[in-house]
Amino acid sequence: MRRYGLIGYPLSHSFSKTYFAEKFAKQGIADCVYENYALAGIDELGTLLQQEGLRGLNVTIPYKKQVMPFLQAMTPAVSQMGACNCIDIRNGVLTGHNTDVVGFRQSLLPFLKPQHTHALILGTGGASAAVEYVLNELQIACRYVSRSEGEEAIAYTSLTPDMMRTHLLVINTTPLGMYPNTTECPDIPYELISPEHHLFDLIYNPAETLFLAKGRAKGATVQNGLEMLELQAEESWHIWNSQPV
Repeated sequence: MRRYGLIGYPLSHSFSKTYFAEKFAKQGIADCVYENYALAGIDELGTLLQQEGLRGLNVTIPYKKQVMPFLQAMTPAVSQMGACNCIDIRNGVLTGHNTDVVGFRQSLLPFLKPQHTHALILGTGGASAAVEYVLNELQIACRYVSRSEGEEAIAYTSLTPDMMRTHLLVINTTPLGMYPNTTECPDIPYELISPEHHLFDLIYNPAETLFLAKGRAKGATVQNGLEMLELQAEESWHIWNSQPV
């Protein structure tokens, strides 16, 4: 039996197990199982890796950066961004990939307009690294926004009207607004959002977060993270089942 799974904490919001169970059923795949592994600490990964038949893992909050020391090999993208959300396990060797890059790029592209030359990335966690990587590829200048000012990020309170007028692409990579905390949202000046803006929330549950609802109310185009999640899940499956190079 080939075993796959998702590591993170908590995992009450995860769709991966259901997604892969349905995929296995539809495609008649009987020799695979996908499980959720809620790890209270990244140190618990060592024990999990001893499980017989384990072939691959997806990685979610808060371990996309913390998992890096466990990898024996990684793609250039993972090495550059310092974040991994997909581990391929072969002959005891853990190879890190980042399928968020594929999912984010493919889901964002149809929404991009000529005015989307500057972006705000809300949050500095593992998912934000993939977002920055894609924006750099697309030559979209970006700035990190966080709760507190730092070397790499400005604070929400530092967002000026001029900055909101020029940064017309806003991507939420934080868990703010995720079920069941649906009354929360990133503290940006929503009154400065315009129909020229596009808001992308990596959250998919609920389908419309308060962040997206506030943007839509101001005429902005909006999208959630469901398509991105499905695309990265399919990319993970492709990686796990590809032939060794």
